[in-house]
Amino acid sequence: MVQKAKILLVDDRPENLLALEAILSALDQTLVRASSGEEALKALLTDDFAVILLDVQMPGMDGFETAAHIKRRERTRDIPIIFLTAINHGPHHTFRGYAAGAVDYISKPFDPWVLRAKVSVFVELYMKNCQLREQAALLRLQLEGGGGKAAVGDAKEPAGLLAELSARLAAVEEQAEALSKQLDDESADAAAVATAAHLERKLTGLRRALDALEPGTGPSPSVSSQN
Repeated sequence: MVQKAKILLVDDRPENLLALEAILSALDQTLVRASSGEEALKALLTDDFAVILLDVQMPGMDGFETAAHIKRRERTRDIPIIFLTAINHGPHHTFRGYAAGAVDYISKPFDPWVLRAKVSVFVELYMKNCQLREQAALLRLQLEGGGGKAAVGDAKEPAGLLAELSARLAAVEEQAEALSKQLDDESADAAAVATAAHLERKLTGLRRALDALEPGTGPSPSVSSQN
């Protein structure tokens, strides 16, 4: 069962948080509120997030400082950050946002459809990465566990398990390929495209490792019947 992704909403104004929740509720993911940079950093200590929507203008620790803390932590440095700001100070201000580690910088008032579409891309990438980690963990368990509890019946031990893993990996590969095509078609953000490419490289490495476990077998499970 795939869990919902968590999206962190950071803004010191309750009405802005309410508006973001209304816009993103259609994605059917878990929305987590934070009313300050400090509160956001505390939430990031315990939970994993697909993307962070971060207000720039906040009292105390502003969005830039909050982002700097997020990017310094190994656990959170790779979480995409979308900056939201009500004030447009020109190119220098925008550049500061990207320099702080943002993948996007959106001025208020923003188009709800555009914001939802941008967030959905990062949610989908996050879900694909979670699926990949699950498949890799399952494969590692089977490799390290040998026969033990992991066996699904002695008759089909390694062949049956490898076939099942291969089928699951193929499903993730198909979804990743579709996502990459979608990003190309929509000329998405460079950061999203790069993340998708990284995901595909991980999948390729996992596929090679899986294929190597079946001596004399190519990428297609049907080839094994020829031996």
